[in-house]
Amino acid sequence: MPKPAATVEQHIKASFDGLTRTERQLANHITRHYPVAMLGSITALAKAAEVSTPTVVRLAQKLGYKGYPDFQAVVRSEVEERLVSPIAKHDRWAEGAPDAHILNRFADTVVGNLQATLSQIDHAEFDAVARLMADPARKLFAVGGRITHAMADYFVTHMKVIRRDVTLISDMPGAWPPALIDMTAGDVLLAFDIRRYENNVLALVEMAAEQGVEVILMTDQWVSPAAEHARFRLSAHIEAPSAWDSTVALQVLVETLLAAVQGLTWDETQARMKRLEDLYARARFFRRSK
Repeated sequence: MPKPAATVEQHIKASFDGLTRTERQLANHITRHYPVAMLGSITALAKAAEVSTPTVVRLAQKLGYKGYPDFQAVVRSEVEERLVSPIAKHDRWAEGAPDAHILNRFADTVVGNLQATLSQIDHAEFDAVARLMADPARKLFAVGGRITHAMADYFVTHMKVIRRDVTLISDMPGAWPPALIDMTAGDVLLAFDIRRYENNVLALVEMAAEQGVEVILMTDQWVSPAAEHARFRLSAHIEAPSAWDSTVALQVLVETLLAAVQGLTWDETQARMKRLEDLYARARFFRRSK
């Protein structure tokens, strides 16, 4: 397996001039979405880049790899190194700790969850979700369960800066019926529901879908019953060596969605950010550093 000094992304860019038109199209797609584009199947990559699977194979071989699996393995290794190095190397954060230490076991599990989650996310579906959330004609709502309400709150706090008409639905009993009054066909509801799945979330999602609301469900690998009523589903791996599940992979999906929507609405978002900073300054909201 080739081991170039540069990263795979840099290797692709350095080889760009020697590629055919379709190979360049594929290379552009990979570098624009690196490294996530390389974490799925060869069929998914070819479809996303709008090229044939033989083109993927030819590019891999032209770059010096035996084929796509060999090519992908190097990218996965890079991703693993990026994710693991800050938290899993004993000489960086847990010198002297045995391999079986809870920090090591938990970190290894979280990294595995993230890799498994990214490998199964459909890019086209993810992009469609981002476009829905960026549409100013649609009101955006978010709701979570007993544990995931904090993630819905985090999402709304940031999304309120990015765009207008964003509402957090309270996790208090009885909060969802009044929320349905303000939802109209075409609005967007982001619902979080991981095991143990909650009846309130299921009821809200079901009734919102009946009203024509576009439901986006963030759930786990076992999939909430609310998925039956959702237009889009983003599943994350959450199992961890703990009495509680890990929401790290879900958090990555949330933050990536925020970044995607921000990119689609940047002109409006930039203006809102500037206005918000002016208001913070007038209110002396933040302490000045000495």
